[in-house]
Amino acid sequence: MKESENKGVREFIESLVNTDPVKHQIVEASRKLLFENYPNAAERMMYGGILFSLDEDFGGVFVYTKHVSFEFSNGFLFEDPAKVLEGKGKYRRHLKIKCLEEVNTKRLDFFVKQSQKIDL
Repeated sequence: MKESENKGVREFIESLVNTDPVKHQIVEASRKLLFENYPNAAERMMYGGILFSLDEDFGGVFVYTKHVSFEFSNGFLFEDPAKVLEGKGKYRRHLKIKCLEEVNTKRLDFFVKQSQKIDL
């Protein structure tokens, strides 16, 4: 996994290593999936988490007490056959990830790939 070019993101990730190794693994696995699909994506700290953007913001990863949330700005447009996306807002949807295995079982890659394939 490449090191972030953003100092705030680097510091955030480093702090997770010591405070919560499981959430650190989830955040790093999430970032890895994102950058495999969008190598030119930018990341920055905002709202207490890591926000991802290309031409504009499209998602982010946020650490909470009991889980990590991967949020999608326009997730309401996503295909979700297994009904794992959560949220009832106008646009945003998210995946709650509680352990590293859920990165795969909740198919984060499936949703990350949809992030830039939707037409608004």
